[in-house]
Amino acid sequence: MAVPLCRSYLIKGIKFNIKAQDDVRTTQNSGVYLLAHTMQVASAKDKNPILSNMGFYGVIQEIWDLDYQKFTIPVFRCDWIDSYGLVVDEFGFTLVDLSKIGHRNDQFVLASQVKQIFFVDDPMHRGWSVVLSMPNREYNDVIGDEVLGDVIIECEPFTRGMPNVDTFDELVGELGGQNIRGGCEDIWIE
Repeated sequence: MAVPLCRSYLIKGIKFNIKAQDDVRTTQNSGVYLLAHTMQVASAKDKNPILSNMGFYGVIQEIWDLDYQKFTIPVFRCDWIDSYGLVVDEFGFTLVDLSKIGHRNDQFVLASQVKQIFFVDDPMHRGWSVVLSMPNREYNDVIGDEVLGDVIIECEPFTRGMPNVDTFDELVGELGGQNIRGGCEDIWIE
């Protein structure tokens, strides 16, 4: 039995591509992130394993559409970045070396388990790429109609340590009054 291979796959409103498809386009849809709840040990002799979340970054190489007659399951075969090819810089950005491939015995993941990300070349560190997350999209169908209704987009920050400005007064003090447009009515949103 042959497994159908796809170049692209749309799941939950997000289009995923294989790396070869991205290579001939200006857009990038082959980056994926998997957050796994796993047991971590320091060594083979470690008798105190720790349960924790661990993130994996990868690039889709193949998309398999497993057909079970009554339903199909999309599966991604990915090149996963080895932990040696992963660092977090002083600004909180995650950097990956896409040439450091690991986890070769465990390349497959269900398409429903990953989040789409993309990689931007880091101009400061040759060979490294910055990981940026995509906004989560949630599509709501209009009642009884096939037209998509409201689109809710939730964006995650690129870094974890962005300063929080609680009040407008703190922002004005921080900017020294510059770049503040006068003659506008303020609208406060809680």
